[in-house]
Amino acid sequence: MPFIPHTQEDIAEMLASIGAKTIEELFDEIPKDLISGELTGVPPGLSEMEITRLMMERAGQDGLYQNFIGAGAYEHHIPAAVWQITTRGEFYSSYTPYQAEASQGTLQLLYEYQTMMASLTGMDVSNASMYDGATALAEAALMAVRSHKTSRRILIPQTVHPIYRQVVRAIVSNQKIEVVELPFCTDCGQILPESLANSVHEEFAALVIPQPNFFGVLEQVDALTDWAHSKNAFAIGVVNPTALALLTPPGEWGSKGADIAVGEGQPLGIPLSSGGPYFGFMACKNELVRQMPGRIIGRTTDLDNKEGFVLTLQAREQHIRRSKATSNICTNQGLMVTAATIYMSLVGPEGLRRIAAQSHANTLELVEQLEKINGVKRAFSGPIFHEAALTLPAPVAKVLSQLKQKGILGGLDLQAYYPELGNTLLACVTETKTAADLQNYAETLKQALS
Repeated sequence: MPFIPHTQEDIAEMLASIGAKTIEELFDEIPKDLISGELTGVPPGLSEMEITRLMMERAGQDGLYQNFIGAGAYEHHIPAAVWQITTRGEFYSSYTPYQAEASQGTLQLLYEYQTMMASLTGMDVSNASMYDGATALAEAALMAVRSHKTSRRILIPQTVHPIYRQVVRAIVSNQKIEVVELPFCTDCGQILPESLANSVHEEFAALVIPQPNFFGVLEQVDALTDWAHSKNAFAIGVVNPTALALLTPPGEWGSKGADIAVGEGQPLGIPLSSGGPYFGFMACKNELVRQMPGRIIGRTTDLDNKEGFVLTLQAREQHIRRSKATSNICTNQGLMVTAATIYMSLVGPEGLRRIAAQSHANTLELVEQLEKINGVKRAFSGPIFHEAALTLPAPVAKVLSQLKQKGILGGLDLQAYYPELGNTLLACVTETKTAADLQNYAETLKQALS
């Protein structure tokens, strides 16, 4: 999208029309002590050609690596058509669709997105959408407390992504909501439903259930969901959307299904790009829809019986009377949602199942090869999807450094998040890896450990 700067003549003409002599006069209501003056640390501007060359040089410094990290950010193949369509002007430059009659294309796309996410999660309704997976979980916690009414306590297993847990605490702590972390079984890497009955005695508003959890292990979601409901609490599923192509959706967990499902949408067509941008998704049962933050798109008919799309079930307080809003997070990452909708449309249900199945098969194959190396073993016995925690006979940081020298980003060192696990590596494999890639990883790791 081209950038057309204003010329000095343009600026002078606009100021004359406004009645101001200078830009400074236009903003004279800003207190002088808040004006920073010239930005001495900003280098001179570059031409388009110069900035393109600089970015190519920086990209070259990054190098080309085989990526096995995962841990909430996943490398999947993205069909070229996804971003070719996403960056068309009709999508790329559109923003919040407040004026429905002028935003029918955007509204229809968001409606299709909601339909796909509701189907994928097995829930009644989806919004469109959230900032990212971590803040979506925090919003789900707030939503559960508002709906529960008598308890302000949320149970979060330590098998939930540690950054998600940090974000939840940061957002809900000032609202007098207690976050209680639940320990996990160090043998299986899961939350054991039978242990909850002995360790949880006070009333709580919701239980968070990750699937898969941060270690890549599959939790006993049916039993956990039923246990939460037996305590008159809500069940909040934190799910990987790719895994849902194979696993039971949250809406079907236990006898009644989870009440809220959230997660990170990045695996659905969003490339790994220096940490973002990503987007969060949220879906829920009909009974909770009026507590759901964000925007919901509805389909209707006009007086001429023509189909149309509108913003619905979203109060003006969301943007104006913020203290009365269901959420103070209004960003919905619309462009990322656009890409995800196009990705899911192109890949289709069968394609998503194949991606999930190949990722799972590749992970099992890599784990099998790595466990043949002396001293390497799986940290947990629970079933996995496309990540595995592996115990190494040497410091993980040192091993990862050696792998990087060979062009492999070998995984995530869990020492910072779970020091009690010792030398444990979290590795991820998706459909992008070939048999040769897996063999190369195993051989390089063996050399690093020898």
